[in-house]
Amino acid sequence: MPHVAATVPELLGRLAGSAHLDGDRLVVDDAAAFRGEAVRDLAWTAAFAPDGPVVEAAKWLIHEAARELGAHSASIHDLYVARGRGEVSGFTVPAINLRAQTFDMARTVYETAAAADVGAIILELARSEQTYTYQRPSDYAAAVLAGAIAAGWQGPVFIQGDHYQFNAKKYADDPEAVTEEIRRACRLAIDAGYRNIDIDSSTLVDLSKATHDEQQHENYARAAEVTALIRSLEADGVTVSVGGEIGEVGKKNSTEDELRAYLAGYERSLGERAPGAPGISKVSVQTGTSHGGVPLPDGSVAEVKLDFDVLARLGEVAREHGLAGAVQHGASTLPDELFHRFPAIETAEIHLATGFQNALYEHPAFPQELHRAIEAWCFQNATDERKPDQTDQQFVYTTRKKAIGPFKRELWDLETKDEILAAQRRKIAFLCTELGVNGSREMVDRYVRPVPQHLPLPDALREAPAGAGG
Repeated sequence: MPHVAATVPELLGRLAGSAHLDGDRLVVDDAAAFRGEAVRDLAWTAAFAPDGPVVEAAKWLIHEAARELGAHSASIHDLYVARGRGEVSGFTVPAINLRAQTFDMARTVYETAAAADVGAIILELARSEQTYTYQRPSDYAAAVLAGAIAAGWQGPVFIQGDHYQFNAKKYADDPEAVTEEIRRACRLAIDAGYRNIDIDSSTLVDLSKATHDEQQHENYARAAEVTALIRSLEADGVTVSVGGEIGEVGKKNSTEDELRAYLAGYERSLGERAPGAPGISKVSVQTGTSHGGVPLPDGSVAEVKLDFDVLARLGEVAREHGLAGAVQHGASTLPDELFHRFPAIETAEIHLATGFQNALYEHPAFPQELHRAIEAWCFQNATDERKPDQTDQQFVYTTRKKAIGPFKRELWDLETKDEILAAQRRKIAFLCTELGVNGSREMVDRYVRPVPQHLPLPDALREAPAGAGG
């Protein structure tokens, strides 16, 4: 069982023989040992120690070790721009939302990716997921990088902030306050090491307006404003990959006219705010899916009618504007036989979340006692989200994600997790094959250049004795 350190000296003591401090730098003495127990202890301490110096120290050590061992947080922007120029094609980048078991899931993703020479893969967390999974950006980045270290991964680690979404109801009451929430979220993400952020202002589209430009105006104007902010925060020479969105997932399908209006307005607005600044590199659209799928009365998921023709045409429009293409959300619960169609129509990116959560909860090795505890938690804490016509099974299916945070430690410490992770590994390998990213490592290395990112040494480590941990 990984060890959660209570103090900074105790934490550094766990590194003895594998790494030590040399001034304001971490030196890895034994990479194999560090990738084993040492990084696990760091990950568990960062996730479960009480907030304070020891958590700050653990996160810093993870970031520095990732840099030292070649697993650098990176932006996928340059690869996507190259795709927009027509230099690469024929693949769809999987963006996987890690809600639970983040360290072990990240390790599993990178071990699987390395086995198939995959370079183009994103690990992400939606802003809404931060709250119910108990993962702030700094928590998520630390767990992902620790998992990459444990996997022996050397190469770009694409960490993405998914759905940095404007709340339409709150925006109607106080636009500036809601926009400031998104600005703050972007600052926190970049400070934590994220180099990929998806801005979702599609909630502000007003279809009652007369023209497509008027309908999309708040959407593209706010997306441009936030993009300009992100560009101003880039202090390390890395161009953060920014995504836009025109169709709220689960609502009406997007159209070419809507996308053209959005892109024209966005380019105009960004040019006014930040002349010459790079814009978005991809755009999310709605094609018939919904987040998490639609649960049936027995708790199973309804078949999705996804319009691939719409997705293909919108991707072509996006590439006319130099973007990588269109992004598909809400896809993890689609039938397996559909995934090969995404690269065939040049879909740039596909977001996968609930399917992996379901694979955890519904695996035969998941303890029944924990199942019952999570269901009980849902009935005790999420009844305000229950719709009048929902069965118990539908209600649990739609709300059990909210239990991931309260049961975070139990899920990370699950005794049967190896069997479950083996199933997740098979699914990840299948998706990488179907989405055409096997063998993409050389392509990623061609366009994505590593940039060393040193974080300031925390005071708690500055006070540590020289050579601590060695």
